[in-house]
Amino acid sequence: MSKLFVRERRQIGAGAGQPRFRIVASEGLDMRVYVPHMRRVELEQLAAAAGAEIVYLARGDQEGEPAHGRGEGRRHGRRMHHEG
Repeated sequence: MSKLFVRERRQIGAGAGQPRFRIVASEGLDMRVYVPHMRRVELEQLAAAAGAEIVYLARGDQEGEPAHGRGEGRRHGRRMHHEG
């Protein structure tokens, strides 16, 4: 059976009305996805039409992995130090 590996966005709150999921990888499918994020209902419809199983990936806040808060991503985590 084909699989869609998805993860939940980190910087989105429950009930915010914004798409929460991103497809990270697929197995056994020849599919192109044109949106960066999608809602759970859209994801389930896509998987049903493709005959794929949805695999939800664990978030990085488990033991051994850093739990980044809001604004600590790739762009916001770096600080430029200027000496003048």
